[in-house]
Amino acid sequence: MLTLIVPGLIWPHQALLDLTCGLELPAFTTLLGYGRVTRSAQSSAYDALAKSLGLPCPLPVAALRAQASGYATQTADWLCLDPVNLQLNKDRVVVGNPEKLALTELEAHQLAAALAPTFSAFGEIKVLAPTHWILQLAAASRSATGAIPALPNFTPLPGVIGRSAAPLPSGAAYRPWHTALNEAQMTLHGHPVNQARAAANRPVVNSLWPWGNGHLSRLLTPQLAAPGGIACERIIASDLVAQGAARFFELPTEPLPGQYPGPNAATDMRSALVMYDSLDTPARSGDALAWQEALHTLETGWLTPLLAELRAGRLDALRLIAPGETHSCEINISRRQLWQFWRQPAPLTDLATS
Repeated sequence: MLTLIVPGLIWPHQALLDLTCGLELPAFTTLLGYGRVTRSAQSSAYDALAKSLGLPCPLPVAALRAQASGYATQTADWLCLDPVNLQLNKDRVVVGNPEKLALTELEAHQLAAALAPTFSAFGEIKVLAPTHWILQLAAASRSATGAIPALPNFTPLPGVIGRSAAPLPSGAAYRPWHTALNEAQMTLHGHPVNQARAAANRPVVNSLWPWGNGHLSRLLTPQLAAPGGIACERIIASDLVAQGAARFFELPTEPLPGQYPGPNAATDMRSALVMYDSLDTPARSGDALAWQEALHTLETGWLTPLLAELRAGRLDALRLIAPGETHSCEINISRRQLWQFWRQPAPLTDLATS
């Protein structure tokens, strides 16, 4: 079975009706009409990834990022520390989409270097990509028994993009982090990188967002240690967390291609897990045109050839998982179901929220 995770697909009914009006989506509507559709509780893309791999939630996102980037992750705890733009909107602070910053590698490294002293008591900042930073927590923070004290709970960044939110709640456990973030914000305010960006009317980095902490040892469960414990044999994704999961379990992995590789490709896709996340960013930012373009690519580049693979018997089954903030949907379809002539294609609004 090929598993396809597609975050950003679920919208309110009227919005999805408007967005798909006039779009030709024969493969997707066939998948919906002939497949078995089940709904479940809300979840994130990383929750869906964890469930598909039989892993516990939440995933240690920072550690998996580090794993994907080639760091030795077994002896350290990690924390995401992503640069963000917090926007004042009337009486609330809205978290901007980090991708909209369009930071360069040079800008990211210059900012991280200036902020390193602020977080040196916690650990070492590492820039994996312009908007993907992690903090390798200092070994000095370990107790006499060798254990690292539990960090407070941090709010996952993907779930608050475009919304009113604060990086940290109040409470004694968060006090050192509040102090560090306040100092970081002052450093960022006067940094030449931000001054140049502001002069060019570009968004500035005015804060950091800690989240996704954890240790990879928690992924080693008895179920995964058993033969066949991993539900797929290959992970296709451009996302660092998905790539890190693949490398941790020594599964082949490669970035998401523009379209399905095809039946004659060297890569065996029959038991692959694919994360198609091109809909996610435009869904969060409300960019209808970009979302429609990503949906068209999903339809023509992936679902159309995958249904052809099912009909030809080169693929035994296809599972599409659409995680969402109100609910999630899973669509399962096999070759046998495509012969059920009494079924009819169904509109994408069947996935919508009420």
